[in-house]
Amino acid sequence: MTKDYFNMNQNKWRLEGKRAVITGGTKGIGYAVANEFLQLGAEIFVIARDQALLDERLNSWKLQGYPVFGMAADVSSKEERALVFKAINKVWDSFHLLVNNVGTNIRKKAIEFTLEEYEKIMSTNMTSNFEMSRLSYPFLKTSGNAAIVNLLSVAGFTHLRTGPPYGMSKAALYQLTKNLAVEWAKDGIRVNAVAPWYTRTPLVEKLLEDETYYKDIIAHTPMGRIAEAEEVSSLVAYLCMPAASYITGQSIAVDGGFLIQGF
Repeated sequence: MTKDYFNMNQNKWRLEGKRAVITGGTKGIGYAVANEFLQLGAEIFVIARDQALLDERLNSWKLQGYPVFGMAADVSSKEERALVFKAINKVWDSFHLLVNNVGTNIRKKAIEFTLEEYEKIMSTNMTSNFEMSRLSYPFLKTSGNAAIVNLLSVAGFTHLRTGPPYGMSKAALYQLTKNLAVEWAKDGIRVNAVAPWYTRTPLVEKLLEDETYYKDIIAHTPMGRIAEAEEVSSLVAYLCMPAASYITGQSIAVDGGFLIQGF
């Protein structure tokens, strides 16, 4: 990448002219990412399982004049992933950005998991992101200047009370980020990851209602509060901007200092 790159991109802090695919883009961090990308000038294709909520989000964005597309699908399903890429191919012949945000969890101790529960977490959090990246590769490579951002968790770096499969799946994405960053650099594809600590999203709403649990989280967070989804989406957006053109293979925590202090 040379200075000519920036001459062609007069505003390196925007996403003008970029096309982005966002999984799990109707709730929590994914929804914050979608909003941020639109505000920064990107065109987006959102994938989520809930058709009614997806329609509501798409209609709202369209009323605001934003260029949006979407499809209801479960990206942990091989068959539905194939349908997603058929739908994408109908509107775009290439795209620049992929945000692998989809994820789930079942909080249990290791000995309490069934094999089916374990496989559900791994297929949703790990396999779907691996396959979404591989299926996106031809589209990203064609764009000539692309970026992937994987949504990890600090659970992929250290022990948390989230259950082993969740931490395992996020640790796997940490490694995948490094592998793809090296393998696909020659194709003009940067790959980075963002690893949040507790963030105010539907996935953790019930946990945060437990006052004892909430106080414990705060006690181990130097900044003394829970993150907002927009504080995570801002880093995702930055890693996709021309301003971040020499950053790849990195996994950055958005954790209010938790990993520095730890339990």
